[in-house]
Amino acid sequence: MIRRLKQFRDDIRAVAAVEFALILPLLITLYLGTIEAATLYSADHKVATVASTMADLVSREKGEISSATLDKYFEAAETIMRPYTTSGLVQVVSLLSINSDGVATVKWSQAHGTAEAREADSEYPLDADTKINELARGSSGWLVASEITYPHEPIFGLIIPNTITLKHTEYFLPRFKGEIELD
Repeated sequence: MIRRLKQFRDDIRAVAAVEFALILPLLITLYLGTIEAATLYSADHKVATVASTMADLVSREKGEISSATLDKYFEAAETIMRPYTTSGLVQVVSLLSINSDGVATVKWSQAHGTAEAREADSEYPLDADTKINELARGSSGWLVASEITYPHEPIFGLIIPNTITLKHTEYFLPRFKGEIELD
C-alpha cells in the first residue's frame, strides 16, 4: 500500500493537463478581455473621428450652410462608424457666438439621431478659460461645436457587462471670417 502511494506521488504524467485546466479560464478571460478592449478603443476612436469630421466640414463653409447639406454631412459621417452599427449614434452641430467675456451662446444648432438640437440663443457650457474660447474671441468670435454620443454594446458582455456611452465634443474655428448662417 505504501509503495502504491509513493508511485502515485511520483507519477507526473497528468501534471500538464491539470496545469492547463487550471490556467485555461484565465487565458480565456484575457483573450475575451483583449477583444472587448480593442473594440471599445476602436469605437471610441471612430466617435472622435466623427466629431472632428463634422466640426471640420461645417467650419469650411463660407457664409451659409443649408439644412440639406448638414443632413448630407450627418449621413456621410455615419459611414465612419462602420463596421459598427449606427443605431443610437447622436450628432449635434452648433454654431456658437463667443462674446468678449468668453460667454458662448448658441446661434443655431441641428441634430441628427434621437437627440434634440440645442436651443437658439441659449448659453453653451464652454469655460471661458479654455484655449479654444480664447482663440475664438481673438479671431472672428464664432466657433463650430460638434457633439457626438454613441452607445457601445460589448461583443460578449462577459468582461464589460453593460453598454458604455462614448461621447466626444470637438470645436473648430470657422475658416472664413464672419457667421455661418443656417438656412
